[in-house]
Amino acid sequence: MKRVVIAFCIIALLVPVIAFAGGSSSKCSTKYPIVLSHGMGARANNLGIGYWYNIPGELRDEGAQVFISDQQAYDRTADRAAELKKYVLYVLAVTGKSKVNIIGHSHGTLDSRYMIANLGMKDKVASYTSIAGPHRGSAVADVLIGVLPDWGEWLVTGINNTIAMWLLGDTNPDMKGGAYDLRMSYMNGVFNPNTPNQAGIYYQSWAAKIKLVTADFLLTGATYLLLKYYEGDNDCLVSVNSAKWGNFRGIESGAWWCGGVSHFNIVDQFLGITPGFDAPAFFVNIVGELKSKGY
Repeated sequence: MKRVVIAFCIIALLVPVIAFAGGSSSKCSTKYPIVLSHGMGARANNLGIGYWYNIPGELRDEGAQVFISDQQAYDRTADRAAELKKYVLYVLAVTGKSKVNIIGHSHGTLDSRYMIANLGMKDKVASYTSIAGPHRGSAVADVLIGVLPDWGEWLVTGINNTIAMWLLGDTNPDMKGGAYDLRMSYMNGVFNPNTPNQAGIYYQSWAAKIKLVTADFLLTGATYLLLKYYEGDNDCLVSVNSAKWGNFRGIESGAWWCGGVSHFNIVDQFLGITPGFDAPAFFVNIVGELKSKGY
């Protein structure tokens, strides 16, 4: 009997801890399901590493219905948008809901905008959230397409297309086409005028910013400096100015003591190593706000 009492006491002590670790279970229980739309150069699952890493699990712990799209790593925006549309229609079918909340990152923000405005999906989306989206293009794409010599352009796109095909599962990767669509002149002169915001949808955005040096410096350093020269403050792939769309909510740069938040850190990469910035908590707050707004 004594052992039973001791066991009961231990369980009683652990229950609050387990409950606390699991989240509130309802903070992110939005009216409509969440669809996460990933960016260029990766898939939903990359050799066993999820694009969003700990973010989907944290959102689900807080009560959200989370679905993760899986476009080709490299492709034109219109083609990626068509893939996204198929997936959103699938989500609506399996959940029985009339709309979704889309949260896009990087190129995934443009896939989403194109799908909404040009593929007949404006009545299927309740809210649109852009995280570090290149809405005014990126100087990185301009350098790749307009500055590198033909042989350099061919080398970079060829290598990346091969990686996407053999390691990530793309069937017909097109890095050059994707980069072409991210040029500043194309985004400002063609894409944006032909992809307007749609009435009845809540549009909001956030930017990320490297202040000095982040933990993924070997991957971010060169492009950060390039963008700093051409566009000013940036996250290594998208400038703060380019990331602004709809209701601009602010710049994520992490704690005062850290080197900032890179384009990858803001989606919990790499492997959740994001000193000074809690990506899952950031997304929980975003979705919690969507719930409070009735989405």
